[in-house]
Amino acid sequence: MARFTDRPKEVNEKFAIDLVAEEPPKEIHGRHVWCDGGGGPLGHPKVYINLDQEGPHPCGYCGLRYVMAADHH
Repeated sequence: MARFTDRPKEVNEKFAIDLVAEEPPKEIHGRHVWCDGGGGPLGHPKVYINLDQEGPHPCGYCGLRYVMAADHH
């Protein structure tokens, strides 16, 4: 608390989970996809996501969502 003795405490209203939720799911023309969070030093380990079931499927690391395209069988 000593850090904020001369001014009010600043709070960031933008939480990471809210920013990820604003990103629409990416349509994939296939039954599976892999996510690496953007690759490089800012990414995460590559994970494979199965899209066989309906609905969006989030990446366990970064939360990005993927969905199978409607025209894909």
